[in-house]
Amino acid sequence: MALKRYIVELGSGADLHGEDVTEAACRAVKDAISRSCLCGLVEILGMEKLDRVFVDILVATPRPLEVDLDRVKKMAPVGQVTARAVEGGMTAQGLCVDRFGPSCDRILMANAAVTVSVDQ
Repeated sequence: MALKRYIVELGSGADLHGEDVTEAACRAVKDAISRSCLCGLVEILGMEKLDRVFVDILVATPRPLEVDLDRVKKMAPVGQVTARAVEGGMTAQGLCVDRFGPSCDRILMANAAVTVSVDQ
């Protein structure tokens, strides 16, 4: 298999209340893929099916071991998807609102790099 990269998109996401690293990671992936259209794969490469598309998701969060990678992978609408999490992102002081839960005054940020490759 010879993979050739066609798209690399970057995104960021946050969980404003709750410090949920998976939620922030999913939002970062959604942010990245919301700027991409894969029409070139169909119109230029002539792909009728997207079965040769491979999507690699890299997310960076303050607590990478807590990321539910299966949930993150579901953010990609097509392709054979892989995902991994590494140390990164950030936390910032937020505002605790009681109705969102106790001790929720930290904003958690995640970054994502989504790479789309094709098997040629």
